[in-house]
Amino acid sequence: MQKYKDLLKIAKNKRFFLRSTNISLNLFLNMGILYIVPTPVGNMEDMTLRAIRILKEADLVLAEDTRTSSVLLKHFDIHNHLVAHHKFNEHGTTAGVIDRLKAGQTIALISDAGTPGISDPGFYLAREAAREGITVQTLPGATACIPAIVSSGLPCDRFCFEGFLPQKKGRQSHLESLKNETRTMIFYESPYRVVKTLQQFAEVFGEERQVSCCREISKLHEESVRGSLAEVIAHFQETEPKGEFVVVLAGRDPKEVKDELKEAQKLERKKAKFRE
Repeated sequence: MQKYKDLLKIAKNKRFFLRSTNISLNLFLNMGILYIVPTPVGNMEDMTLRAIRILKEADLVLAEDTRTSSVLLKHFDIHNHLVAHHKFNEHGTTAGVIDRLKAGQTIALISDAGTPGISDPGFYLAREAAREGITVQTLPGATACIPAIVSSGLPCDRFCFEGFLPQKKGRQSHLESLKNETRTMIFYESPYRVVKTLQQFAEVFGEERQVSCCREISKLHEESVRGSLAEVIAHFQETEPKGEFVVVLAGRDPKEVKDELKEAQKLERKKAKFRE
């Protein structure tokens, strides 16, 4: 018994998770499992059979908004206890959740829509559970960003997820830091700010940069508006934006970045020669 406690202590100190030993530490110590469960972003049919089973079998379900999640559970005839766990209380509730997991309970975490941790609460609890040697399992399932980039027509072999941009402090500097990003970029935005955001993109990345604005993913009125930033801005100035948006923005042409770097190096050599 002491041998496995010592192993667990080493794992915590070095901040890595012992995935396997001759005897599973989690089973030996009777710890529970934290399941991170994706929920539909629009169409209820996107809920997986495994997600339904986990939510039924869990000892406790943590929800970003218990009112929203109670509708989901009722739809799938899931009768389980919901406890609020969101960005405003997660630092206060996580310790109690960890204690429950250590005591052997199975706990499921859900957000209002999509996969917890992706622009939703989830990271902090997952990190703290992993640090304590608790098994964290994330179910594959619904998320808005992947359907948006795949259907955008823009390169999706390499991309970076930016989520929601800062609303005020640091917004402009963050956009400037992405100016030479060659990968396709994914942003989340509300219908009330999407035109302003696209206008800022045009200022930083240029009006001809290609973009796809996907709204109401997996819902009845799902739509993707594609074109240059100038064209898409014009569209939404004439047509009122509705629904939550995923904005997929093309990265910069790698050849342009390479050519600029060569020119900068050439100029630097000239300056160095002049100083000599």
